[in-house]
Amino acid sequence: MTEPADDARNRAEIISQALPYMQRYDRSTVVVKYGGHAMGDADLARSFARDITLLRQSGVNPVVVHGGGPQIGAMLKRLGIKSEFRAGLRVSDKATVEVVEMVLAGSINKEIVSLINAEGGRAIGLCGKDGGMVTVKKHQRTIVDPDSNIEKIVDLGFVGEPDIVDPKVLELVAREDLIPVVAPVAPGPDGQTYNVNADDCASAIAAAMHAKRLLFLTDVPGVLDKSGNLIKELTVAEARSLIADGTIQGGMIPKVENCISALEAGVDGVVIVNGRVAHAVLLELFTEHGAGTLIRM
Repeated sequence: MTEPADDARNRAEIISQALPYMQRYDRSTVVVKYGGHAMGDADLARSFARDITLLRQSGVNPVVVHGGGPQIGAMLKRLGIKSEFRAGLRVSDKATVEVVEMVLAGSINKEIVSLINAEGGRAIGLCGKDGGMVTVKKHQRTIVDPDSNIEKIVDLGFVGEPDIVDPKVLELVAREDLIPVVAPVAPGPDGQTYNVNADDCASAIAAAMHAKRLLFLTDVPGVLDKSGNLIKELTVAEARSLIADGTIQGGMIPKVENCISALEAGVDGVVIVNGRVAHAVLLELFTEHGAGTLIRM
């Protein structure tokens, strides 16, 4: 059946408008953190896979770093392993980190790879262990005891934060026209396996690869002002002010702090965008107004 002339013209107009933005990102690296909550819908997952495939076919070098907190929680519950959170992070003993690796580097990673391949891309699943890509140090989280008002260090077990990132494997994969999909599991200097926060991992990889953009796909539209309206663009100084005055609060604080760290390490721009919107990646990169909050120096 022939496509109606009006639909064909509209499609051609959309492609024409997107072309300058495609040229802007040609041969550039774009790191996309694909969050656990943004993965929950099958149609959105296919939409995401299609976006990533189109980026690669348009000359962009996409790197996907994924989380999987809800899926890890579900598997721990299924196996009868008690999961505990301290200072907002999952405590990972040896039994927990074995499940984390199984879910992140196993089922979730291969599901994303399969989705991208089904859309015509050529994805390959990796984790921080592969090729010495990421080495971590034990995560130290300090909290203030509400009773004594004394700072104390919380032991999170096998939870790490990126220390050294070697991008050689990712660069090799990109030269072969493959799309790397990275699970945030990595070894420490002691050889043990550590669970790594996916935002931290994505930020460190983006910095090591001198990415043009780092996108955090999450379950909110972006950074909101005190009236609940989306803030389209922020400088680092403005973002810090919004943290200080309480506009940015809760789980958005560490996400914005990761944005700032990536920018200070040389990433051109970082965007927090709603991953529950179909084609959020393409809307952000290939349209004039974007789809989330852009944070820049």
